Amino acid sequence: MLNKLLLAALGAACAGLAVFWWLTVPSVIPAQALAAHTPDLGNGLTMFNAGGCSSCHAVPAQPDRTRLGGGLPIPSPFGTFYVPNISPDPADGIGRWSEADFVTALLKGTSPSGTHYFPAFPYTSYQHMTVNDARDLFAFVKTLPAVTGKAPEHNVPFPFNIRRSLGGWKLLFMDGKPFVPDPTRSSPWNRGAYLVNALGHCAECHSPRNLLGGIVEKQRFAGGPNPEGEGWIPNITQKGLGDWSEKDIAYLLETGQTPDGDTVGGSMTRVIRNTSQLSADDRAAMATYLKSLPAVDGPKRPPKKQG
Repeated sequence: MLNKLLLAALGAACAGLAVFWWLTVPSVIPAQALAAHTPDLGNGLTMFNAGGCSSCHAVPAQPDRTRLGGGLPIPSPFGTFYVPNISPDPADGIGRWSEADFVTALLKGTSPSGTHYFPAFPYTSYQHMTVNDARDLFAFVKTLPAVTGKAPEHNVPFPFNIRRSLGGWKLLFMDGKPFVPDPTRSSPWNRGAYLVNALGHCAECHSPRNLLGGIVEKQRFAGGPNPEGEGWIPNITQKGLGDWSEKDIAYLLETGQTPDGDTVGGSMTRVIRNTSQLSADDRAAMATYLKSLPAVDGPKRPPKKQG
């Protein structure tokens, strides 16, 4: 009887493992799924700026936004991640990547070797990009300088370093859906929604996270603890920006200056270096969308420590 129970338990465990393995297979976009496309480098540059690629991937402590050698540390409750080299260098960067490799990384969060990327790489937002925008971005990145040198390995402890388990995380926090314009909204609103939610990945920082590191959807854009450590990310719904006009928001995206004359700081300074390079129309579109967000209460901010 005991042997039968043990065999049944072993069989159930094997079946469970097989189901888990099947559900967590990394998704890829094969090259044959990509239709003929002539890259638009001008659009690729826009995608580069809107996507904030240089904010994380530019080599730290140097002024050239196009040197995408990586190395920036990103602290988190799950460990410290180091941003990789995505320059065209064939040995240390993505110089040997195919177009399908790049599109798969952005839209599926899967590496060319077929493993899950950690979601410190904001593919939960990039998944909403159009395929052609991702292809244009790849074409543009290939025109940038090759930079030698690999970033340090991620410092992520067990069990968070088990990449296969990220397949389960993706089932919870990725829907795999491209952006679909809202026909009841204006073209600027839809453009802004696309730039904010897909390329700009604004919600990745401006939203609170649950214990698994996923965005709390009911408080999307409502601010919260800085996922990189100290500080507080502001609420950018109408709860936080109710007194701001669309022009105020667009001006901040261009200059980094708030309506009261203050200047943004921290990692937002890197964001402004990118959004300042967008067209005035794109910044205005982002402002239109952000101004339309309903007021949402964010997490309660802890009282400031008395010095």
